[in-house]
Amino acid sequence: MVNIKFAAAVLLAIAATLAPSSAYSQNAAPAEIVPAKPLPDVPRNQTLVLGWSIASPIGVTNPWAVPGYTHQEGNGFMWEPLMYFGIFADKYIPWLATSMEYTSKDFTSLEIKLNPQAKWSDGSPVTAKDVVFTFEGQMKNEKLPYHASFDQFVDSVKAVDDQTVDVKFKIPAPRFKFEVLTEKFDTGIPIVPAAALSKQADVNAYFGGTEMIHSGPYDLVAWNANQKIFNLRPDWWAVKAGLMPVPAVKRIVMVNLGGQVGQNMDTVAQRIVNNEMDSSLDMRSSVIGNILAQNPKVTTHSGNQSPFGYLDWWPNSLWVNTQLAPYSDPRVRRAMSLAINRDQINDVLYDGAKIASIYPFPLYPGLQAFVDSPDVKAIEAKYQPGKFDLDESAKQMTAAGFTKNGDGLWAKDGKTVNATINGFEGIHSDIAPVLVEMLKNGGFDATINFGTDAQQNMNSGVPGLYLFGHGASLKDPYAALELFHGRYSASIGTSAGNNRFSRYKNPEYDAILDQMAPLSSDDPKFHALAAKALEIYWRDTIDIPVIQWLHRIPYNQTYWTNWPTKDNLAMGTNGAFWAQTGMLVVTSLHPAK
Repeated sequence: MVNIKFAAAVLLAIAATLAPSSAYSQNAAPAEIVPAKPLPDVPRNQTLVLGWSIASPIGVTNPWAVPGYTHQEGNGFMWEPLMYFGIFADKYIPWLATSMEYTSKDFTSLEIKLNPQAKWSDGSPVTAKDVVFTFEGQMKNEKLPYHASFDQFVDSVKAVDDQTVDVKFKIPAPRFKFEVLTEKFDTGIPIVPAAALSKQADVNAYFGGTEMIHSGPYDLVAWNANQKIFNLRPDWWAVKAGLMPVPAVKRIVMVNLGGQVGQNMDTVAQRIVNNEMDSSLDMRSSVIGNILAQNPKVTTHSGNQSPFGYLDWWPNSLWVNTQLAPYSDPRVRRAMSLAINRDQINDVLYDGAKIASIYPFPLYPGLQAFVDSPDVKAIEAKYQPGKFDLDESAKQMTAAGFTKNGDGLWAKDGKTVNATINGFEGIHSDIAPVLVEMLKNGGFDATINFGTDAQQNMNSGVPGLYLFGHGASLKDPYAALELFHGRYSASIGTSAGNNRFSRYKNPEYDAILDQMAPLSSDDPKFHALAAKALEIYWRDTIDIPVIQWLHRIPYNQTYWTNWPTKDNLAMGTNGAFWAQTGMLVVTSLHPAK
């Protein structure tokens, strides 16, 4: 998960500031990547133009180049996982692997069967040796993003034959297959080529460039400060294997939006309207509404109807440092939640669509089934986490020892409740002002901080509120609930990043999570324990859930159709081309007639 999603503070392109270099090397980024020969012309109706902010060092295509690599800037079109996951269909999509099955009832062993037709871009087969190399690299290399998960769970990995891998776990790992080995949204790992990376003295320093062997359908052919260009390679193995037809998109141009992100989205929008771009990063409601009004060829996940998007995996809450007074008092946290009118948020920001939330996870099919269960509905009725009631809010604050001062703000020992909302202008400019007014009406000293220190304030746990999402659960509630486990309760004065800003610690809650960990989500015991954990989440108001997150992505159909919309979810994937499943989106597009 990118720390602040699309906030302009971290998405500004840095290519122009890189030190010039006349030659590509492991340790220096080139000024640009120029094809040895001029690229052949590709018609516009075979070219997909995507708007994004390109911030990684020029030349980084190696997934193990850390720091520097990201899948979000087009590199995801080069790499493939064992499996994808179609979130709206709630199903696995086998890819490099034809199957991944636990072979023990206690989830301590997993067998992976590879697709025998899978090949690297140099024509060599993808084999069990590549999977073993990938897994052992994650186990041994502390710089790699999933090292901690492999170190915690994986005991051994063995190639049984060219197409079979046996994985043994130290402890039950019922979610390892989904959370780590399957790509969806921004999580999961690609399989890397052993033959190529095993030759590198330092796999983390090797950029990869245009020479990087990969299994995905597109080759990087050019890259400068303004754009990245990928061309379709005609020998992509998945076509012959029958997984996909020959892609109609022959070239992808990633246009670097740079400083336009968060500063002038109207300029980006106009380029969509003018048919200069086919899609871009997601937008706020007013911006995308203007696009739809100006160009009838543009659509969204929900067509031209509100809310103009789909649920992302990042529902936003107002987090607080629960170790720091007065936020350490559950009554204060509850009082702030009671001051938020979620129905009004739906009406004002989403034209009545039910986007405001009371959950720390997105309501995808598996999670929707969980919250719709009778026991969870009974707990919700008991605690009413979405209730708006300023009188009850006042009672909570009075019980916590606060009184209203001359300005109508709650105060204790002469101090008001600092309710400064730390957030990010590029993505929170619509919701944050609404929340500030609601909190002020409830007697809280609220304002907005969209400054460059917002992320650091969250990590450091300073006084105030943190408007941020939960990048965690997708199929069952465990991952989201685990964010509040006491093992992540960083002490005051230390950093608490990675969506663990609450610093919450409760042995009762931890014991429930520990019992859940070895259980499959379809185990009745798991469901009962998850309901208990959610009850504590609501009882203690660990954080204050506000909204499900939306991706309002414009899809221009002037040149390309078959975008994934609510009426076109054959594969069940979300429509973000920058996500791990973006390759499936691009290769499924049809030329407009």
